[in-house]
Amino acid sequence: MAGEEALQPAMFMLLYMLMKRRSDINNANVQRRNEIQRRVRHRQYFFQRQRRILMMLIARSSRCTCCCRTRAWTNIQSTDWWERVVMNEFEPCDWLEKFRMSKDTFFFICNKLKPKLARQDTHFRPALPLEKRVAVALWRLATNVEYRTISVLFGVGRSTVCKCVRDVCHAIVSLLKPLYLQEPSEHEFEDMARLFNNRWGFPHCVGAVDSLHLSIIAPPQYTVDYWNSKCWHSVVLQGVVNGLGQFWDVCAGMPGSTEDVTILQNSTLWGTASEGGLSPEPPKQFMGRPLKYFLLGDAAYPLQSWLLKPYPESSDLTPRQLKFNYRLNRARSVIENAFLRLKARWQCLHKRNDCSLDLVPTMILACCILHNMCEVHSDTFNEEWLEAVSQADFPQPCDIVPENTDDPEAEEVRSLLCDYFQQQQE
Repeated sequence: MAGEEALQPAMFMLLYMLMKRRSDINNANVQRRNEIQRRVRHRQYFFQRQRRILMMLIARSSRCTCCCRTRAWTNIQSTDWWERVVMNEFEPCDWLEKFRMSKDTFFFICNKLKPKLARQDTHFRPALPLEKRVAVALWRLATNVEYRTISVLFGVGRSTVCKCVRDVCHAIVSLLKPLYLQEPSEHEFEDMARLFNNRWGFPHCVGAVDSLHLSIIAPPQYTVDYWNSKCWHSVVLQGVVNGLGQFWDVCAGMPGSTEDVTILQNSTLWGTASEGGLSPEPPKQFMGRPLKYFLLGDAAYPLQSWLLKPYPESSDLTPRQLKFNYRLNRARSVIENAFLRLKARWQCLHKRNDCSLDLVPTMILACCILHNMCEVHSDTFNEEWLEAVSQADFPQPCDIVPENTDDPEAEEVRSLLCDYFQQQQE
C-alpha cells in the first residue's frame, strides 16, 4: 500500500507530461496549418489584385479587336453606357467576348426569363430594365470581376449588382433547366448511346461522369470541411455529359473534403442508375446477351454494372485490357473537355468565387445550363479562352477507391467490352 502511494505522484507527473506533449503537438499542427493557409491566402490575394486591376482596365477601355475604328468607352458616362454603347455599338465579337454568347442568344434568354425577372416602375423610381439585369449577371459570370467594378460600369449600386446576380441565377435554374438540363427519356437514352458510339467508338455508353473542384472562400467555422486534398478550399461539381459534351446531370455544392465516391453515392444519379433507370426494359442486345446502358468513370469511382472504369495501371495488364483502357480514356475525354469549356466560358468557375456560399451551388448549376444552351445554339467558342484555364492555379484532387468496393458482377461487363474491342481490332 505504501509503495503504491509513493508511485502515485510519479504516475500523475508522467500522465501530465504525456498530455502536455500531446497538446504541444496539436498546437504545432494547428499553427503549421494556419501558416500554410495564411501563405496561400496571401498569394491568392496578390494574384486576385492583379486580375482585378486588369479586368477594371478591360471593362473601362475594352475595344473590339476585329473592328478597325477605336471607341473610347471611358469617356462615356456609366449611366448611359448600357443604352448607347452596348445596345448600339457592340459588334458581334464584343457580345461574344463580354457576355460569352451571341446577341440573339442574349435576347432569347431575356425573353425566357421575363416571367421571373420582369419588374414594374414605381412612383419612386423606374425599374431596372430586364435586359440590363441579365447583362449585369452574365458579366459577373463571364468575368468574375468584383461587384464594385460592375457597379461603376453599368451605373448601378453594388447591392443592385448582387441582387441581379442572385435573381438571374435562380431564374435560369427555374425556367431554363427544364429546357436544357434534364434527365433524358428512354428514347433520348437510345439516341445518346448511338451518338456516343458513332463519335467515340464506345458502344452502349450514354455518358461520362467526373468531378470538378471549384475554388471558394470557405466560411470561417467550416474551413476544414471545404479544405481539399490539394490544400485549397473548394466545392465539388459532379457532372455527367453526353457525347457532345452537354451536361444532363449535375450535382453541385458538396464540400471539397468529400470524396468523389461519397458524392456519387449521395446523388440522385446513384439511386436512378442502381434501379436501372439508365436503360430501357428489356435491355438492348449486345454481343449476343442483354446489356444495360452504362456510364464511364475513372479510378475515383467503384466499378458497377452501370459504371465502368479502366483497369488499374499495372505491368501485368493483357493487350485486350490495355486496349479497353485506351478506348475508355479516349471516350472519357469528352467530360474533361466539357469542364475546360465550362470554366473557359464562365470565368467565375475558374477563379476563386467570393460569392455567398448559399448562392454558389445555384451559380454553378446556372453556368452548366448556360453552357448547354450556348452549345445547342451553336454560339462561337473562342479557343483563346482556354489559355487562361490551362494555367491551373488550383490543381485538381485525384481520389482512388480500393478495388474491394467494386461490384464483382460488373467485371463481366468490362470483360465483354474487352472482347468487343479485341474483335474490332482483328
